[in-house]
Amino acid sequence: MKEVIFLLGGNLGDKAQNFKQTTELIAENIGEISGQSSIYATDAWGFESEDIFWNQVLIIQTQLDPIDVLNAAQHVEQLLGRVRSGEGYSSRTMDVDILFIDDMIINHERLIVPHPLLQERRFALIPLVEVRRNMKHPVLNSSMQELLDQCPDKLEVKKVK
Repeated sequence: MKEVIFLLGGNLGDKAQNFKQTTELIAENIGEISGQSSIYATDAWGFESEDIFWNQVLIIQTQLDPIDVLNAAQHVEQLLGRVRSGEGYSSRTMDVDILFIDDMIINHERLIVPHPLLQERRFALIPLVEVRRNMKHPVLNSSMQELLDQCPDKLEVKKVK
């Protein structure tokens, strides 16, 4: 069994319904959900949008290999109406990013794990610290709390009530 840590993110449509449906689809198609953070709200990162993003970390136990996890995650995004334009960051119904797979370091043409921008994003680190505060990043050799403390991102991240 492998532990996969996902970051869910979306800012279009019925966010509450999208997160519920995404969680159900991940459980059906990828593996058992063994933990999850609260849902957090933040402004868009890397582009301008009037729509607030929601983000949540999910911890999954799976028997799938990493590329199959990626394929299944992208399938879930498509089922939720995600359209990839290929031109930078944009608003979306749902994004399912793989942050970690166990303590693996993967540099594949389709998949880089740990997620290469994790340490630059408070919207990813705050929910991650909630569920895995002391977990060490296998490349940076810092805990999630240490990465958050050093994060250059200053966007406000608030729990969704």
